[in-house]
Amino acid sequence: MLQFREFLKSGHAPTLWSSFLYFGFSCAVWVINGAMAPFIRDDFQLTPPQMGLMLSLPIFAGALMRFPLGILAQYIGRKRATLVEMAGIAVAMAFGYFFVRTYNDLLAMGVLLGVAGASFGVALSLGSGSFPPRYKGLAMGIVGAGNVGTAVAALLAPALAQKFGWQTVYGFAAISVAVPAIVMAVYAQEPPDLDAHASLREHVACLFEKDGWAFSLIYAVTFGGFIGLTTFLPSYFNGQFGVSKVQAGQLTMLAAFLGAALRVFGGWLSDHWGGVNTLTGVLCITAVSLVLCGFAQESLPVTVLLFLVCFAALGAGNGALFQLVPLRWPLSTAVAGSMIGEIGALGGGLIPNAMGFSKQYSGSYLWGFVSIAVCAAAMLVLLRVMQIRWTRTWAEKGGRARSA
Repeated sequence: MLQFREFLKSGHAPTLWSSFLYFGFSCAVWVINGAMAPFIRDDFQLTPPQMGLMLSLPIFAGALMRFPLGILAQYIGRKRATLVEMAGIAVAMAFGYFFVRTYNDLLAMGVLLGVAGASFGVALSLGSGSFPPRYKGLAMGIVGAGNVGTAVAALLAPALAQKFGWQTVYGFAAISVAVPAIVMAVYAQEPPDLDAHASLREHVACLFEKDGWAFSLIYAVTFGGFIGLTTFLPSYFNGQFGVSKVQAGQLTMLAAFLGAALRVFGGWLSDHWGGVNTLTGVLCITAVSLVLCGFAQESLPVTVLLFLVCFAALGAGNGALFQLVPLRWPLSTAVAGSMIGEIGALGGGLIPNAMGFSKQYSGSYLWGFVSIAVCAAAMLVLLRVMQIRWTRTWAEKGGRARSA
């Protein structure tokens, strides 16, 4: 407890918590179509591939919009950039409430939801910017735990859609954005670090290196798997097992909340056991649990249990990977983390499409689960190859921080 108080005093705690709230709300909005997918599917009579496209567009758009938002933050400051983005979220939600009437409108709405998904890099940079290097990893972990917003969306959106209609939920979100916006405007301050003044080359520098691509690809499985499966599960539970739309959201909430909570635990475990060791276990558990999910499609209790195990691993993996980022890029942690997060998030958009095509052409989701498991296994091989050099240069055996 004393160490945590020391951590909070070492930087500007109100900015840290404001960034957490901002990122959490943004994550909730980002996956709102996934949370309401059973209602949307029934209204528009969507096929599995149409569902896959509808669910993947916000993820792809959010990943691609992260870089422009980061550039904007360089010119107007990170705090102002978050306020601009939240104004954009309010406009997007208003469009959903007033104008979504057809499937094409729904696809356009998916692109607009990408505005919310763009928040990751700026949130991490803002929240960790006032903290010294030795605490940046923890600060980034706390802000990153804002992806618990996905669990909040999975819990609240279906219940609100059941009572008021799914388009009205967009209206509630448009009004609710005022809360994180006011908190950000009143309590946050622009950090004094250099992230906001980094050049374009500095922002993408980690992607000129093999390590940058290795981190991004692994994150495409851990965070991409988390966000992609969170978006997909409400419609999966409802369509595959016949549970109510609200219950499907509640089951998704359990998995998403566990994954978000264990992100911090993954960082803590990596500090003691090593990030490479933790990621090795994470990728093994992820691959095995997903294959078993594919074979357990007739049993709801077994499926829920397997998804809880899978999400726990994915959440811990997100924390483990970002425990390694400050070790590899100690002088540009937030900048490198932002770019890795942008590239890695693209992986999540592939999951709803893979599931949709698997269902359409094989009559089962099995091959969709297997394809994700194969990606996790491939990243395990990549990790074990790369860690040989990592532990000879910037990390100790297992991926722990080198002693002074």
